[in-house]
Amino acid sequence: MLSCQNVRVQFGGITALDGVTFDVAKGEIVGLIGPNGAGKTTMFNCISRLYPVHGGDILFEGRSLLAEPPHRIATLGISRTFQNVALFDTLTVADNVILGAHGHAHAHAKRRFFGEAFRLASALRAERALADEAAELMAELGLESVAQRTARDLPFGTRKRIELARALAARPRLLMLDEPVAGLNHAEIDELTGFIRGLKGRRGLTVLLVEHHMNMVMGVSDKVVVLDFGRRIADGPPAAVKNDPEVIRAYLGTAS
Repeated sequence: MLSCQNVRVQFGGITALDGVTFDVAKGEIVGLIGPNGAGKTTMFNCISRLYPVHGGDILFEGRSLLAEPPHRIATLGISRTFQNVALFDTLTVADNVILGAHGHAHAHAKRRFFGEAFRLASALRAERALADEAAELMAELGLESVAQRTARDLPFGTRKRIELARALAARPRLLMLDEPVAGLNHAEIDELTGFIRGLKGRRGLTVLLVEHHMNMVMGVSDKVVVLDFGRRIADGPPAAVKNDPEVIRAYLGTAS
């Protein structure tokens, strides 16, 4: 589904990604890990077209993403969350989630827009459908009780779930999660990990995640890709990656 091929990124004289190659197959959960500064979030930002790519290619379902502007990425079937939660703080939880669904609806309704603009009943039905879809997602993520609360008034763990609901509302085929359990307590981590694990079965989703919580990554991923100083140093099943001497060296400074 996703193929990163020899991806290179430079910021000034610093090489952030140095020929990184890996694939994400349809239906896989793939963990992208590495020490701080390894290039994980840079790779995410390249896939979502927030950063320029200076070499190589990134293919989604066989189509290069490098010619696509950032606002087109969601319409292609890719949705993401951010390391620092990015919500519309003055809106309600429900409105934040509905905004994600609006992105999907826009992608599939552009040709009908001008006709529908003059058919109020049809537009209202579409709005109700989006609201119903958002309500289902909020129920899945335990957000019903705060649906009409303003996002900025809620604790961090709840805000993480709101952002995940909004990303899912766009009906992606590839969901990219940037540190989904960072800052959560043990109970919240267990709950969200179970939810992510179930996405493949319930929604047929493919997931690419960046996360520092190693137990979570190893427990949820079908495959793990490891970056260090902008280079891929390991790629394979969690058990093999965990025992790879290069990975041990990168994290612990020794291969013994």
